[in-house]
Amino acid sequence: MPYTKKKRPYKKEYEQQKKRGEHADRMERQRARRAMDKKGVDKYKNGKADKREVNDIAHKKPLSKGGTNKDGYKVQSRKKNRAAGGAMSSPKKKK
Repeated sequence: MPYTKKKRPYKKEYEQQKKRGEHADRMERQRARRAMDKKGVDKYKNGKADKREVNDIAHKKPLSKGGTNKDGYKVQSRKKNRAAGGAMSSPKKKK
């Protein structure tokens, strides 16, 4: 396991994220989630919109391919969103 004898360098990791451009994408995802939560109904009073309760916010044009919130986003099941071939998952191969 890493960092068992020394502290984890959070500041260094954060700087690396900014250099790689991950920070901007993370903020874009966060803004989309917050916008969805703000306009949705929350009958469970847990801060999440009910239709987003077990789902993801999927960007119509993936952030990894240059998309933004202005391109649009939608509520999609976790399984379908994460299988879509974004930066975090491998693309589907054709047979």
